[in-house]
Amino acid sequence: MKISCDFLVLGSGIAGLSFALKAAGHGTVAVVTKREVTESATNYAQGGIASVFSQEDTFAAHIDDTLVAGAGICHEEVVRMVIEEGPPTIKSLIDWGVKFTTSGDSFDLTREGGHSQRRILHADDVTGREIERALVAAVRNHPNITVYENHIAIDLITEAKITRKRLKHNRCLGAYVLAIEAEKVKTFNARFTLLATGGTGKVYLYTCNPDVATGDGVAMAYRAGADIANMEFMQFHPTTLYHPHAKSFLISEAVRGEGAILRRRDGTAFMEKYHHLKDLAPRDIVARAIDSEMKTFGDDCVYLDITHREPEYIKGRFPNIYQTCLEYGLDMTTTPLPVVPAAHYLCGGVAVDRNAETNIKQLYAIGEVAFTGLHGANRLASNSLLEAAVYASLAYKHIVSELEADRPSLPIVPEWDSGTATNSDEMVIVSQNWDEIRRCMSNYVGIVRS
Repeated sequence: MKISCDFLVLGSGIAGLSFALKAAGHGTVAVVTKREVTESATNYAQGGIASVFSQEDTFAAHIDDTLVAGAGICHEEVVRMVIEEGPPTIKSLIDWGVKFTTSGDSFDLTREGGHSQRRILHADDVTGREIERALVAAVRNHPNITVYENHIAIDLITEAKITRKRLKHNRCLGAYVLAIEAEKVKTFNARFTLLATGGTGKVYLYTCNPDVATGDGVAMAYRAGADIANMEFMQFHPTTLYHPHAKSFLISEAVRGEGAILRRRDGTAFMEKYHHLKDLAPRDIVARAIDSEMKTFGDDCVYLDITHREPEYIKGRFPNIYQTCLEYGLDMTTTPLPVVPAAHYLCGGVAVDRNAETNIKQLYAIGEVAFTGLHGANRLASNSLLEAAVYASLAYKHIVSELEADRPSLPIVPEWDSGTATNSDEMVIVSQNWDEIRRCMSNYVGIVRS
């Protein structure tokens, strides 16, 4: 089965849906997502999206915070570009229907680790869910966008692959996609293909990522010959709920931003000895500090304590976290929460330029799947949603300029050839498996859990 479109978007988080909404004014868009359209890392984001919106804040301060958190290896020109694009990017999200929490006539800005000012826009403690809600509604109402749920991309189609030649200037022609329920591999051919498949957290034993974060995009791009960079920089979130049934439920950094304190089992606060910002130090420092405390004292976890704040404030500011913890028998208004670090965010990925284009023509990558240079060795809290939305706009603008210069014809590509495989599961295993992403990571790192 062949499906033709102008723009093929693999992934349905903020990166993919933002791009789809912009590109739909210039042609047909196919959005491929492996489960329901709302099932993405975006949907689980709690804290918010960082941008300069107060008079006390400046672009220079946000830039400096990002560079410090990134341990000196961020690409400064990219940092500056993304941060200065923050306010108009937020406006686009609002225009699509995102409702951020306000205080009076202004946004209710919160603070997270590594930030010198309050600059995190949020929707209570379910910011990603609100962004996803608004974008999905807009996508479903657009006549030029078709969403393919329960479809999983298994391989990119490139000119080099179908001609079986080594090409100096390779280009992407679409992707082979497994329709999970029908157990058929479909051929999507497209003028432009956008990877927005998210990160690789499920490679790790303990992660707060959703089950869909399996590194598909990085693996496919790697096989296709795209450049991959900085795969060694996997960020570990310091505070996920330590509970046998919680599946590493994330406790937002905003909880510490509103005064929560990390303590040992005996109640001793310990972050002061690790960093002058104490509990609001950058994530990598806090995660290593927790790991050190657990190993030093032989404890299974540490405790996040916000019980000194008014109960009604906690319930109102963190309704989702409060209710979820209560389901596990933990009342965060009266009891410190047991927490441990877990794999959270891939700071590396498919290398792209400032237009989000890879070294393969007509193949773009945005969001967590991409390496842009923004995050360096450690992402500053709440810069991820910002980066995804900004690069969606940059990719859109570049593609429009490409279309105006020379609209590429829709490629003619062969249908999927499963070789000797006899069923759909084998067909996927032939081209996509854990070894791909582990091989990719080990080539650049050599430290991935086997």
